Amino acid sequence: MLTDLWPIIASVLGVFLVIGIGAMCRQLGVLNSEADVSLAKLTAKVLLPSLFADRILHGEQMQQFSTLWFPPVFGFSFTAVSFLIVWALAKRFGRYVGLDTDAKQRTFALCAGICNYGYIPLPLAVRFYPDAVVELILHNVGVDMALWSVGIAVIGGATSWQRAVLTPPVIAVVTTSLIRWCGVDQMIPASFHSAISMLGACSIPMGLMLSGAIIVDYLRETHWKDSGLVVAAAIGIRQILLPVLMLGVATLLGMCSPLMTPDLKLVVMLEAAMPAAVFPIVIVRLYERDTSTALRVVLSTSMAGILLVPLWLGIAKWFLGL
Repeated sequence: MLTDLWPIIASVLGVFLVIGIGAMCRQLGVLNSEADVSLAKLTAKVLLPSLFADRILHGEQMQQFSTLWFPPVFGFSFTAVSFLIVWALAKRFGRYVGLDTDAKQRTFALCAGICNYGYIPLPLAVRFYPDAVVELILHNVGVDMALWSVGIAVIGGATSWQRAVLTPPVIAVVTTSLIRWCGVDQMIPASFHSAISMLGACSIPMGLMLSGAIIVDYLRETHWKDSGLVVAAAIGIRQILLPVLMLGVATLLGMCSPLMTPDLKLVVMLEAAMPAAVFPIVIVRLYERDTSTALRVVLSTSMAGILLVPLWLGIAKWFLGL
C-alpha cells in the first residue's frame, strides 16, 4: 500500500514545495504584491482557459458528449450543499469554538466549504490519472459556479450569477466542448494547439506560486493565539466530515446511476482528499469579513494536507474500488 502511494506522496509534496517557493519569492521581493492582480488575471483569464481548452481538445472522453453534463452538475451540487452545511454548523456551534460573530461564521463557511479544486488535484490528475483530467475540468466548472453564486451569497448575502457563468474558464470549456462535439477540431492549425499547450503548462505553477505569496501576506496579519478550536473545527469539517460525505454520495450514485463513471470516481477521490482552497481568502478580504479566520482555515488544512491528502487518496481508492 505504502509503495503504491509513495509516488503520489512525492507529487503532493512537490505541489506544496512550489507553494513554498512562491512564499519565498515574496519574502525575497522577487514576487512583489504589486504584480499579484495582473498575474492573477493572467492566470484566470488566459493560462487556465488555455489548459482547459488543451485538455478538452485532446481528451478521448469527449466522444461520450451526452454524459458530460453530469460532472459539472455534481461539482456544483456538492459544493453548494457543502457551503450550506458548514454555514449551518458554524451558526449552530460556532460560538463554542471561537466563531462568535456573523463575519467569522460566514468566513468559516466559505473557506471550509470548498476544497482546493484546481491547483493541487490538477497536477496529480495529469501525472497519475490522465484519463480523468477532462472530467476533473468539467467538475471544476461546476465548483467554480457554486463559488461565485452560493459561496458569494454565504459570504456577502448576494449572488452574482453572471459572474459565475461568464468566466473565461467556463467559456473555454463550453467552446472547446462544442468544437469537439461538432468534429471540427481537426481543422484547428497545429500551431494553435502548440500555443495553447504551452500557455496551459504555465497555469498550475503560476497559480501555486501566487497562492504561496498570498499566504505569506496574510500570515503577517494573523494572530494564532487561542485559535486551536477553530483549527480543529476546520480540519474536522474540511478533511473528515466532507470527504466522508462526498465518498458516501459517490458510492450511492455509483450503485444507482451509470453516470458515476470510473473517471468521475477518480475525480471524487482527488477532490475529497483536498484541503481548503486558497482563493477564498481574497474573496473574504473583498467582502471585509474576518481574514484571520480565513487564513486559519486555509493554512491549517493545507499543512494537515501534507499528511492527510495521501492518506485520503489511499482510503478513497480502496473505498471506491478503483
